[in-house]
Amino acid sequence: MREKLLIGRLIDTGSPVHRLDPRAKMTAMLLYAVMVMAARSWPALLCLTAFSVLIMILTRIPLRMYLKATRPLRVLMLFILIVQCLAVKGGSVLVAAGSWHLDSAGLAAGVYAVMRMGLLVSFTAMLTFTTSPGQLNQALEGMLRPFERAGIPAERLSLMTGIALRFIPAILDEAQTIMKAQASRGADLKELPWKGKARMLTALLVPVTVGAFRRAEDLTASMESRGYRIGAPRTRYRPLVWGQGETWFVGAFVLMCLVVIWIGFN
Repeated sequence: MREKLLIGRLIDTGSPVHRLDPRAKMTAMLLYAVMVMAARSWPALLCLTAFSVLIMILTRIPLRMYLKATRPLRVLMLFILIVQCLAVKGGSVLVAAGSWHLDSAGLAAGVYAVMRMGLLVSFTAMLTFTTSPGQLNQALEGMLRPFERAGIPAERLSLMTGIALRFIPAILDEAQTIMKAQASRGADLKELPWKGKARMLTALLVPVTVGAFRRAEDLTASMESRGYRIGAPRTRYRPLVWGQGETWFVGAFVLMCLVVIWIGFN
């Protein structure tokens, strides 16, 4: 189960994108989300797709890995495609079955929505593929630090995010262990009908939740025994350094964002 989870996994290829400051990559991710929302026409979306593929190639990670990252959402993407095909009418009729008919406008709207969602998910995977959870945690804290005067606890939020990222694979491993234990007692998930699978997955919630609370309690005791305190002065093993490469990287996203907005509204 853990091997199937791609988002959140570091794939170190030593590319220039891997060596960038994580704050630059998080800033670029925010700009990319703006671009996805601003891409309101096919030319803007195609331009954004070409730019995305270029950045993915620079990471030296095979493009099939980005496609695999969208697999957990394939059911949701299919649902969005069907809803758009049923709701949007116009253009020429492609398929007709009684009173129902599939129009070209509905199909185009469905493909357009699925492409936007796929680009956003795959580019989010790029952020996690090229940045370790510790670097993401450090970058988040650094970006939220100026907002502490407004009452936003930067260190607490970054600590919560870092622990959550590290707990996901641990919880998946525990769920897989429980499923193997149930399978050894004759309750194999693959051999059960759909109702039995739903009942078995519901039964997994209690032991997995109890195990998560137990891990959280152990982690709290471990941190306290080592003298960790929120707000205590501390140094960084690897301090973040913003250089010329980070400026050019973010500048490329700013320029692309302006281009997509201009194409989308013209």
